[in-house]
Amino acid sequence: MNRVTAPRLCVIPGDGIGQEVIPAAVAVLTAVIPHLQIVTAEAGWGTFEKCGVSVPDETLAAIRDCGAGLFGAVSSPSRKVAGYRSAILTMRQELDLYANIRPVQNWPRVSPRPDVDMIIVRENTEGLYVGRERWEDEGETAVAERHITRRASRRIAQKALELMQRQGRGKLTIVHKANVLPLTDGLFRDTVQEVFNGARMSADRRGFLVEELLVDVAALKMVAAPETFDVIITTNLFGDILSDAAAHWGGGLGLAASLNWGDGVALAEPVHGSAPDIAGKGIANPIAAILSGALLARYVWGLEEVAGQVETAVTHTLAHESYPTFITTKAITQAILTNV
Repeated sequence: MNRVTAPRLCVIPGDGIGQEVIPAAVAVLTAVIPHLQIVTAEAGWGTFEKCGVSVPDETLAAIRDCGAGLFGAVSSPSRKVAGYRSAILTMRQELDLYANIRPVQNWPRVSPRPDVDMIIVRENTEGLYVGRERWEDEGETAVAERHITRRASRRIAQKALELMQRQGRGKLTIVHKANVLPLTDGLFRDTVQEVFNGARMSADRRGFLVEELLVDVAALKMVAAPETFDVIITTNLFGDILSDAAAHWGGGLGLAASLNWGDGVALAEPVHGSAPDIAGKGIANPIAAILSGALLARYVWGLEEVAGQVETAVTHTLAHESYPTFITTKAITQAILTNV
């Protein structure tokens, strides 16, 4: 997250509407960071069909070299395909992008309420997502392994702490199910608490309010009282579910931005998917991709003012009375560029 004079970005449009919204995001980023260096690469289902792999080694190398990537979307086959591995999961695992950052805030016109401002920090590499499944009892029982490690729990807690210190956030909610899963979720909860207890005792003596919620209670509060959350930290599956539910308060998945963040490398992506039903029609909303670019500016390049400039332009665009008439990707992009 060191501020750099000439940020480099690996641009990977991916599949479907990724081919339309990522160029829009790049246009906005280059407008606010004229010296941004762009490198292009490919990944996704279309890449698999052409190359036999969803993420070529050259793409992984380019992301590592740039330290930052912007990925559009990936289409998923409707059947099991031999040799295919999801592009986004491949990049998360191969680049060790262990933290998934999903901010949710109210936006003019599209958000159901005006008082939501939270960040969900999701562990991004383990839990049930290690993908270790097996059959037992001659196919009568399917077993999935859930892996939680102290190392992964500690580093996601440290990432959450870093984020909170940089943004002046003061309340952390640890979400778990340790009453049912005392070993795995107990390890996660206790490790996060240790990291934040240590921060309270550090030289700067910065205070943090740390609470914990069972995931079912957290889900209820996400629906009934989302304004009570500040920063949430949780495990992989719980974070996947809660962050999608929280997106409702920010205007839905179509406007949701995210950042997959590791040590020295990050990959931003809009959450909406490839939307094959509208791909190629020029009507995809690029705001999620544009806001994902703002996350790179804030967290990876240390350009807080630039991130704020992009987010303010999005706010003004959404608030303008003519926004409902912007029915094309081009029109929305141009409006945001004008407001920048």
